[in-house]
Amino acid sequence: MQGIQMDLISEERLSGMNPVEKVKFIIDEVKKDKVLVLEKGLTPDEEANLIEMTMTKIQPEGFSGIEMESYPSQTNNSFINKLLKKSTHRTRLTIIGPANQLKTLKKDRDLITTLLSSKE
Repeated sequence: MQGIQMDLISEERLSGMNPVEKVKFIIDEVKKDKVLVLEKGLTPDEEANLIEMTMTKIQPEGFSGIEMESYPSQTNNSFINKLLKKSTHRTRLTIIGPANQLKTLKKDRDLITTLLSSKE
């Protein structure tokens, strides 16, 4: 059977990894032409590290890089957090895949529309 493999990664699986392990895991999986859907998105620092490390791995006839989309993070500004002058950012679902197979068509606060295609 031919198709595109999509792995749905739970928050628990990634929470056991440090940021470097997460980035390495994601790149290794995407290099296998998998599309990953992360239940809990990456932090802004993790996203930056992922992009930086991906740029070093791109090869003209091999790995084409990644396409990544996330819902915007949510800020918890509850009354108690305001009193304590704290705000917690909660990352949300992220989809990551090979740049030559995943294309974002539309993105807004609560909807990400992507096109998955066979490897070119």
